[in-house]
Amino acid sequence: MARMTLAVHSQLYSIHSFSPDAPIAPEIFQQEMFFVGKTKDELSVVVPTHLLLDSIEEERGWRCFEVMGPLGFSMTGILSSVSGTLADAEISIFAISTFDTDYILVKKDKLEKAITALKKKNFIITEY
Repeated sequence: MARMTLAVHSQLYSIHSFSPDAPIAPEIFQQEMFFVGKTKDELSVVVPTHLLLDSIEEERGWRCFEVMGPLGFSMTGILSSVSGTLADAEISIFAISTFDTDYILVKKDKLEKAITALKKKNFIITEY
């Protein structure tokens, strides 16, 4: 696989959990970047930490790596390569995929350790 570039976002993010029937707060849609995922069991929302939401549970203090894309559906193993590298470094992740690329969130206190581990595996790390 060619050397992959990951861009680190400066923004802090929070991951929220809601009941699956909870209404989605309209201010979520005003954020520059947000993710909403719904299943029969839950509603998960990722937003910048400055947006306060009345969720069941909130995990604050996440930083984001963006895989610089677009990647295309024919490319395989990218998320696996990043997540495997971070797993080997004992760093938990929250992964999100979009049509064009992947986003990997790590806790802010693990960011430098994650960057070091990824650079050792020849990932190129830039600022977003």
